[in-house]
Amino acid sequence: MTALFRAIAAGVCSFALHACAPLHASPAVAPGKVQAEIVLFGEVHDNAAQHALRRAEFEAMLRSGARPALLMEQFDRERQPEIERARAGSAAPDADQIIRAGSGAAVTETRGWNWAFYRPLIALALAYDLPIVAANVSRDDARKVFTDGLAAGGFDSAVPPEITHAQADAIEHSHCGMLDSTQALRMAGAQVARDQFMARSVEAYAERGVVLLAGNGHVRTDIGVPRWLTPATRLRTVAIGLLEDGDGERGVYDRVVTTPRQPRADPCATMVKP
Repeated sequence: MTALFRAIAAGVCSFALHACAPLHASPAVAPGKVQAEIVLFGEVHDNAAQHALRRAEFEAMLRSGARPALLMEQFDRERQPEIERARAGSAAPDADQIIRAGSGAAVTETRGWNWAFYRPLIALALAYDLPIVAANVSRDDARKVFTDGLAAGGFDSAVPPEITHAQADAIEHSHCGMLDSTQALRMAGAQVARDQFMARSVEAYAERGVVLLAGNGHVRTDIGVPRWLTPATRLRTVAIGLLEDGDGERGVYDRVVTTPRQPRADPCATMVKP
C-alpha cells in the first residue's frame, strides 16, 4: 500500500497540497482490506493539484512493483489502433506521440483536455512499457445511444432506474438548469454507455491490474463504473474521488481526497440553452 492509500485509510492529512477525509467503504470493500490492484482515480478535470497527486501516486505504485494498464477517459476507443501504431512505429515513442495518436489532434489543441496534466502519466506508462488504453465512448457513439438507445450501441440496456435517474439529475445540474428532465434522461444513456465501456476495459486488464483516469462522476460507486464490474473484480477495486473543498456527494466513493478549489470562471456564465 502506497503513501496515499495509507493516509486515506488512516485518515492522515499530511499532504502539502490537500487534506484527506476517510469515508466509510462501500459494502464491496471492507474497511482496512482494500486491495489496490485496480484503482479508479477520479478527477476534477482542471484541478492541477489533483493531477499532481495522482502522478505522484502512480509513480509510487510503479516503483513498488505494480505494472497496471493505464486506462484513460481522455482517449476515445476508436483511437486505440492509432495508439498501438504510434508505439509500434517508434523504438522509443514519447508521450506527445501518444497524445497525437490518441486524440487525433496536435498536442497544442486541447480537445477539451489540458494535455500537460496527462503527459507525465503517459510518459510513465511508456517508461514501464504498460498498456495505454483508450477507455472512452466517442461523441458519435454517444449520439447513437441518445437517439437509438443503449442496445443499439451494443451496451446493456437493463439499467436500474436509480442509476438512470441519478445520472440524469447529475447531468441536469451540470448544465446549470438549462436542460429539462426529459433531455437529461435521454442523455443519461450516453453516460451509462461510457461507464459500461470503461468497466469492460477494466475487466479486460483486471488480471494484471488497472489504473483508470476518469472524471469523478465515472468512478462513483453508486452509479458509475464500479456498478458494472463483476463482483470478483469489484472486490479488488478501490474507487477514489478527488474532490474540491465544498464538493458534495462525498459518500459515493470508497475513499476521498480533497484539494483546494481550482480558481476558475463560473461555468454557467457562458452556457447557452440548447
